[in-house]
Amino acid sequence: MGKLGGFLEISREEAAKRPIDERIKDWKELYKPYTDEYLLKQAARCMNCGVPFCHFSCPVSNHCPEWNDFVHKGQWREALMVLETTNNFPEFTGRVCPELCEGGCVLGINDKPVTIRNIELNIVEKGWEKGWIKPMPPKNRTGKKVAIVGSGPSGLAAAQQLNRAGHQVTVYERDFKAGGILTYGIPDYKIEKWVVERRLTQIRDEGVEFIFNCNVGVDITVDELENKYDAVLLAGGSKLARDLPVFGRELNGIHYAMDYLIQQNIVNTGEEIEPEEKIDAKDRSVIIIGGGDTGADCVGTAMRQKAKTIYQIELLEKPPLDRPQTNPWPNYPQILKINTAHEEAQTCLGGKCELGEVRQWNILTKEFIGDEKGNIKQFKAARVEWITDENGKKSMKEVPNSEFSLDVDLAFLAIGFVHPEHKGLIDELGIKLDSRGNVDANTDDYKTSKEKIFAAGDMRKGQSLVVWAIAEGRKAAASIDKYLMEK
Repeated sequence: MGKLGGFLEISREEAAKRPIDERIKDWKELYKPYTDEYLLKQAARCMNCGVPFCHFSCPVSNHCPEWNDFVHKGQWREALMVLETTNNFPEFTGRVCPELCEGGCVLGINDKPVTIRNIELNIVEKGWEKGWIKPMPPKNRTGKKVAIVGSGPSGLAAAQQLNRAGHQVTVYERDFKAGGILTYGIPDYKIEKWVVERRLTQIRDEGVEFIFNCNVGVDITVDELENKYDAVLLAGGSKLARDLPVFGRELNGIHYAMDYLIQQNIVNTGEEIEPEEKIDAKDRSVIIIGGGDTGADCVGTAMRQKAKTIYQIELLEKPPLDRPQTNPWPNYPQILKINTAHEEAQTCLGGKCELGEVRQWNILTKEFIGDEKGNIKQFKAARVEWITDENGKKSMKEVPNSEFSLDVDLAFLAIGFVHPEHKGLIDELGIKLDSRGNVDANTDDYKTSKEKIFAAGDMRKGQSLVVWAIAEGRKAAASIDKYLMEK
């Protein structure tokens, strides 16, 4: 375990961030380099619990106490070996995961949890630095061929696992680069794209083939895919964004959040965007509808584009600072979290906010008002309250005379995704869908209603986290391997 009684002596210490006035001027990662001293001390807080709920809370079932112990002793290579048994891409989850493991840390019952995510990230980065992470091509090939549709974290995890098992894997991607949301959706300041490319190089060197700019169901038929491969895994994303059907929705200047984030990531590669298509928040007043991480990413992006004012609103109630009785440990704590983007916006723009705070809760969007040219110029909303009845069911009620308006000229909808796109691939396959419009695949073997077609990740589960996508990809790969070898 970590240091005996270390959790009694050592307090949780957050990783040091770059100063706000420095980091909002570029797209580089937020955090300063970690020191070994910091990591060894924080790993010493791990209690090596009899029942490690961090392991239970993690979708990929990371063995956190084991590698915390190795880190505390400075045995980095051993820590990496343990970490790699459960997670193909710790450098991704170590940067963008909302640390589900820390929500289940036993120390978190009456103290602050171990900084598990920071330690995980630095184990894998130490592995890259020391040259311990290398391509691991299979020694033998099975002669079986697998096609994977989609190169996001789920597809990549499945591809690496299946390839290492000896199957010949081909990944089809309709974009011109692999990585899915890692490459296109998540801002560079959270994960720089060289991090993704570094891992993709390893996967290619292990023998996985990538075919880009290929929209399966359009550029290649499903019949061709089924005839050519012994198994097919559908690992595309949940791409169909949820809309907001209110008056004025059709006005210019109202965009889906993901369109905005994807475009900025493309711009960061040096690619030019046509002026009439470019979404730029510079000197503009921005409203972001949706209180989740995607909305926060829009806040951070708009800050770096030098927006004049920014608001992020949420229909639901403001989360509490501490766990309520209805949200006990070891469930993930549904408490207020301050994103780095919120720190930036409140520090730099808080004095310009008419409502006082950049983030606002209990806000119901009423309508958008436009000018004579069809551009958005005003956002109208009302405040609501949530009432709990005797059965514990909550309902929303608009607060009388609470309507207000804000002058805005740019709006982003960050209210989630409905389901994967059906047109093309899914329609052509004719496979069964669930009640939400996702591909219906079994949770035990990831099989769909059609022979040799499997599904994993957001396409099966619905919009979720990168760590869940990796877990789904790994489990689907195990099922596909079993299916192929039984045959």
